[in-house]
Amino acid sequence: MHKSFIPQHIKDRVRKVRGADHVFDSVDMSRTAHVIVDMQVGFCAEGAPIEVPMTRQIFPAINAVASAVRDAGGTNVFLRYTYDPAEKLAWDSWFKNYLGQTELDNQAQFARGATNWQLSPELEITADDLIIDKTRFSALIPETCDMDAQLKARGIDTLIITGTLTNCCCESTARDALQMGYKVIFLTDGNATLSDEEHNATLISMYTIFADVMDSDRLLSLIERAADAQAAA
Repeated sequence: MHKSFIPQHIKDRVRKVRGADHVFDSVDMSRTAHVIVDMQVGFCAEGAPIEVPMTRQIFPAINAVASAVRDAGGTNVFLRYTYDPAEKLAWDSWFKNYLGQTELDNQAQFARGATNWQLSPELEITADDLIIDKTRFSALIPETCDMDAQLKARGIDTLIITGTLTNCCCESTARDALQMGYKVIFLTDGNATLSDEEHNATLISMYTIFADVMDSDRLLSLIERAADAQAAA
């Protein structure tokens, strides 16, 4: 598991602005989606083309949150990074300028139907969960993913972000979500990348600007309280 760390001086500065360590003390589960980012074979399996070893340590947290969200009436969204060279909105700026041949070959491993494109078998998924494909780091880029439309159709206004990579697709989706009007919760122990340094750099950015950063224990407590309140209503 990543050794998550946000410096105290950052926490003090944020507390001075917000008045508290956390943004949200409650959640409306009927309007909440847990977005599980790119937990696919090609990122999670040993020897995978773009292996992120730490992903194998966050499955318990992701599955626990997904189960709690499901039971409390929320929505789980499993995202799949998808390589589609024929897509309408070409991403030549990335593929032609930033990637070497090895990385380009790895991208092809994520074509629809490929083994590495599949969601990891360690994930607990039910028929009521959504599975949505995206062709960018963020799942909120117009013409590359329809997650925003699907969430708005369900009245969703709050996103819980877990998955991989912390500092790439998870961070990109969280940043865009805030700017598009969503409330964002970002889990310290439900996101994974290639090093603690990269993980914590994202946590600092999320904490200072883009999200309420918390661990899964705090989130599960919020969900339990929401479920209890709903049952008592």
